[in-house]
Amino acid sequence: MTLDPIPNITIGQEYDQRYADAAVHYDALGPMADFYGRNMPVHHHDRFFQVHYVMRGMVRVYLDERPFHQQGPMFFLTPPTVPHAFTTEENSDGHVLTVRQQLVWSLLEETPTLGDASSVAPVCVATGRVSDDTRPEVNRVERLFDELRLEFEANRPGRETALITLTRLIFVSLFRLSANSLKAQSVRHDELSLFRRFNLEIEAHFTAHWTLAAYARALNVTEARLNAVCRRIAGVPSKRVIHDRLMQEARRLLTFTRMSVNEIAYRLGFKDPAYFCRFFARHAGTTPSNYRHNPPSLG
Repeated sequence: MTLDPIPNITIGQEYDQRYADAAVHYDALGPMADFYGRNMPVHHHDRFFQVHYVMRGMVRVYLDERPFHQQGPMFFLTPPTVPHAFTTEENSDGHVLTVRQQLVWSLLEETPTLGDASSVAPVCVATGRVSDDTRPEVNRVERLFDELRLEFEANRPGRETALITLTRLIFVSLFRLSANSLKAQSVRHDELSLFRRFNLEIEAHFTAHWTLAAYARALNVTEARLNAVCRRIAGVPSKRVIHDRLMQEARRLLTFTRMSVNEIAYRLGFKDPAYFCRFFARHAGTTPSNYRHNPPSLG
C-alpha cells in the first residue's frame, strides 16, 4: 500500500479563519482539542512553528516518530514540516501557539546563541521536573503565556505589536529550556506504521462508516491487534479514533458552513439525521444546533 502524503493543517484555514493571514495565533488547548478531538493523527504545519504548553493532564506525543509520554506541566515544540501526532487526556489544558516561521527565524538570526535557524529540532520538555536553577525560566514563560492569552482576547491599540513581542519573548524562553528536552521512549516501528496506516484508511472511508472488521481487513490485521495498537499508541480504543474523526468533521461543518444539520448528517454518511444528532450529543455533550449557536470560544 502506498501511503498518502502526511496532511498539512493550517490553523487559519481550518480552525480560526479570522486569523488566516496572521503571524501569531493563540488559543487555549481545551477549545482546540474540543474542535479537533483529543486524538490528533500524524500531520505537520507547513511554514509554521507550533508550541503546545500543557499545564495539566497526560500527553502522548510523537515527534517525527519519536514517542514521549509525559504528565503536564510540559511543552512540545514542532518546527515547520516536522510530522507529529499526539493524544491528550480529557482534563488536559494549557496553551497552543502557532507562529509563522519567519518570525522565529528572524529571532534566531538576531540571537544565534539561542540556536541555529536552519536546524531547529523538535523538543519535548517536562517543565515540572526542571532543576531549581531553571525554575525561574519556567515561571517566566508561563507568565508570558498568560499575558499572550489576555492580549489575544483583547482588542487594544498596538495589539499586533504586543502579540509579536510576547511571542518572541516566549520563544527565547522555550529555546533556553530546550536543553532540558526529554529522551524519547522506545516504541515498535511496525506499530507506529500500522497506526498511521489506520488513520489514512479512516481519512479515506470515515464517511462510509466502515466497520472495525472492514478496517482490519484493509490493514491485514485482526481487530484485536488493531485495538491493542491504538491503545498503546494513542491511549484510546480503535473505535474512538474513528469517532473522533467524524466529530472533527462535524464540528468543522457546523462552524464554517451554512449547511443544515440534516445536510451535514447526510454529508457524513448518516442515513438518519436523528441518529447523527444522538451520536453528536453523546460525544460533544450538546446537540449540533446548540453547538452551532454556542461554539467553543476561538481566541
